[in-house]
Amino acid sequence: MKVNTSILVSFILLVVIASVYRIIPGRPWGFTPQIAMALFGGSIVKDKKFAFLMPLASMFLSDLLYELLYINNLTSIEGFYSGQWINYLLFAGLTAIGFFIQHNKWFQILAGSVVGVFAYFVLSNFTVWIGGGLDINNVPYPKTFNGLMYCFAAGLPFLKGMLTGTLFFSAVLFGGYYLLQKTQTSKQTAGA
Repeated sequence: MKVNTSILVSFILLVVIASVYRIIPGRPWGFTPQIAMALFGGSIVKDKKFAFLMPLASMFLSDLLYELLYINNLTSIEGFYSGQWINYLLFAGLTAIGFFIQHNKWFQILAGSVVGVFAYFVLSNFTVWIGGGLDINNVPYPKTFNGLMYCFAAGLPFLKGMLTGTLFFSAVLFGGYYLLQKTQTSKQTAGA
């Protein structure tokens, strides 16, 4: 599909909407579009260096919004914190998973979404544990197998939201792209 102004504007709007959605208070934990965006970008964007732009820009913009809210005492969630670069690295990895998803194969989209969610869950919780992250009581997780399992258990509420959110937003993104392609093909066929 040829990139035109309306597609570029759509991608920018998608990044902005996803960023704002991520900071909405009261949404289910982990129910965000960023993993689906990373997979979608990796699958759809032909120039692979730009495939990373959509999810990383969305993450950065929402982190910036969080930081502004935090500075103004409107939230207790910091936008920028030590170790955050790991999340950006993990999202770059999720985009690379998208390279292997054929955007017109529903099973690959489903499998990629599930693999992406579990890869992010395992790797992000492992880095919290190994990096001395704090539990709900602000106590570092013990550097034992039980400490690692405790860290994974603490992340389980986010896992459900990540899985349902990623499946939902993958359906919206890939399904919307499919419908857009179908509409453009129909217009081209009718105009020929």
